[in-house]
Amino acid sequence: MYNQSWLIFGGPYGNLQATQALLSEARALAIPAERMLCTGDLVAYCGDPVATIDIIREERIRVVMGNCDEQLAAGADDCGCGFDPESTCSRLSAEWYAYANSVVRPDQRAWLATLPKRIDLEIGERSLAAIHGSTRVINEFIFAGTPVSAKQESLDALGCDGVIGGHCGLPFSEKVEGRLWHNPGVIGMPANDGTARVWFSLITPTEAGLCIEHRALGYDYEAAQAAMRRAGLPDCYREALATGLWPSLDVLPQRERGLTGIPISETRFSWEKRPSPLLGAAA
Repeated sequence: MYNQSWLIFGGPYGNLQATQALLSEARALAIPAERMLCTGDLVAYCGDPVATIDIIREERIRVVMGNCDEQLAAGADDCGCGFDPESTCSRLSAEWYAYANSVVRPDQRAWLATLPKRIDLEIGERSLAAIHGSTRVINEFIFAGTPVSAKQESLDALGCDGVIGGHCGLPFSEKVEGRLWHNPGVIGMPANDGTARVWFSLITPTEAGLCIEHRALGYDYEAAQAAMRRAGLPDCYREALATGLWPSLDVLPQRERGLTGIPISETRFSWEKRPSPLLGAAA
C-alpha cells in the first residue's frame, strides 16, 4: 500500500532520537527521502540541534522553512515563534533559543537560509502546498480550533487543492469546502495528550482519492532528555518529553486546551476525488 506514500512530519526541534526513530520508520515502510517532507523548525526545544540539522540535511529530505530556521539563519536574537512577549512560552524560548544560536555552525545557517517558504507537491492528482504557518506570516498558529476563515484565506492565496501546514505542534486534518488543511504534528515534542508519543502522517493516493493516516511514533525519549540535561535546557520541556504535557497552554485555542492530557488516537482520514463531469450526456 505504501509504495507511493508520502511521509510528512513537522518540528524535529533538535530531538535527534525522535528524528532517528522517524527515519527508521521510513525505512521499514520503504519510503525514500524523496517522498518525505518536513514542515520546518528543525531546531527548538531539545538538546541536539547540530546533529538534527546534519541528519536531515544528509538524508536530503525536503524542508519548508520554519520561523526557527529563518531566525537561526539570520543570527537573530529570538526564535520568532509568535509568542506573547509576557507569556511563559516566550520566557522559556529565550533559554533554548540562546543555546541553539550558540552552537549551530555557520554552514548550517547558510543552508537554513536556502530553505523555501513554500513547497508544492502533486499527490494523487491533488495539488498540495506545504507552508509553515500561514500565507500571512510564517509564525501564525493554525489549529483545528482556528476559525475556518483563516484557513480559507491561505488556501485562496496559495491557489491549491490543499495545504500541508506546520508550526502549531498538533496533528489534524480538516476539509474546508472540499479543500484540505492537513497538519502532521511534530516529532520533537509530544502533542499535549499525556503520552510521550510524537506524530507524523502518511499520505497515500488511492482510487477513491487520498488516504491520510495520522500515526504515532515511540522513541527513546529518555536519551533525548539526557541530551537536554547536558545542554542545560529548561527542566519543564525536558519533563514534557515524558509526561506528554506542555508546560504552557498560552498559544492554544479553547478547544485544544480542553483536550489537554487526553490521548490522541491514530486515525485514517479520506479525502475523496471530485466527481468527474458526465461525458457524452444527451443535449
